[in-house]
Amino acid sequence: MPKLYFRYGAMGSSKSANALMVRYNYAERGQKVHLLKPRTDTRDGERVIFSRIGISAPCEYVDEFIEFAEANWHTREDALDCAAVIIDEAQFMTPSQVDYMAHIVDDLYVPVICYGLRTDFQQKLFPGALRLFELADVIEQVPTVCWCGARAQCNARIKDGHIVREGEQVFLGGNESYISLCRRHFLQGLIAPPAE
Repeated sequence: MPKLYFRYGAMGSSKSANALMVRYNYAERGQKVHLLKPRTDTRDGERVIFSRIGISAPCEYVDEFIEFAEANWHTREDALDCAAVIIDEAQFMTPSQVDYMAHIVDDLYVPVICYGLRTDFQQKLFPGALRLFELADVIEQVPTVCWCGARAQCNARIKDGHIVREGEQVFLGGNESYISLCRRHFLQGLIAPPAE
């Protein structure tokens, strides 16, 4: 039975790389997948998913895919040529888009694999992530580590070497704007070992 997956992790945990590797595994076996990202994610350009390790692939936008599926996928047989739907930056989906992905799984029998952040820079759930936690059949953490070696679960927004605690929930950026920290160092505001 197909499932709705939510694979979440802090920034730098190789979520995009994992999504691209899963896509490659399907393609290597001659199976078609729809690789998607929300339109909000423009950090690496339009219609492309790019990983920090240097791999990338063209993708579709979630809203365009939903329009396509609503127009063309009315029964399970209509979607038979699709082995899976893979979504990067899934935290930026709207709750209704997540609901539609659950429909793809439940009614059209196509697995949907979502990769994204759990929380923002204030440790508050993104609306898309919240809905995925509510609906996903399988929830898995993609681990990464803090500078101290402990499990990193916090996405700290940084500016001029300090943690930013206020601002808009969505602010696109990479290593220059975010760092993954364990909860202890996030709360202490330590983005690196203290100078001796």
